[in-house]
Amino acid sequence: MSKEGISTGQGIEEGIGKAGTTVKEGIISSLKGINEIEAEIVSLVRNTVSNALKATGTVAGEGIALTTDVVKGAIQATEEVGTGLILSTKSVAKGIVMGVSDVGGDITKVASQTVKGAVKGAAEVGADVALVARRAVDGVIEATKEVGGNVEDAATTAVGGAIEAAGTIGNTAVRAVKDMLVGVVEGVKEIANTALPKPRPAAPAEAQPKETKEAPGITTRTKGRKGE
Repeated sequence: MSKEGISTGQGIEEGIGKAGTTVKEGIISSLKGINEIEAEIVSLVRNTVSNALKATGTVAGEGIALTTDVVKGAIQATEEVGTGLILSTKSVAKGIVMGVSDVGGDITKVASQTVKGAVKGAAEVGADVALVARRAVDGVIEATKEVGGNVEDAATTAVGGAIEAAGTIGNTAVRAVKDMLVGVVEGVKEIANTALPKPRPAAPAEAQPKETKEAPGITTRTKGRKGE
């Protein structure tokens, strides 16, 4: 009986081990697929935006209008499929910023407009506004890093755009977006400060010698007055 018990126990352990391995491999495969899909979306959006802006010959006004149009297209696509807005938002935002950067456009302005469009679109289709805002901001930051832009400025304007857009939806949306994005800009600043430390000489050190020089003069005068 003991042998049977051992063999049964081993069989259960092997079954559990196989189940765990199957799930692990399945998840890895799925995540690889997601990464490939995200890369395809970034590439599609980037090429579409840069080509459209090259065709118009101008970047300023058309860049903002094009950004709004691209975000709308992405949201309509997720409506038809029934899911994927939160997943695709980061890739769409990243593609827009990189596409505008390719033609020398203003990344900061586009960053704000992209996040605004994503937040408003999420509200229209009933998606989680805060999560969509966070994904869009992450996409903007990632793209700005890759193209060598000012990440701190892009993060600040993107977060500002998200909060501004949430304000048109309601106070609940504003709170949710603020809670989701709290620490994003500060985190970017901390990373920048770590990468580029800026030591500043202490100002009080210069002031101290002046005080010590003046002090003897004051005491001398007072002694002189007493002597008189």
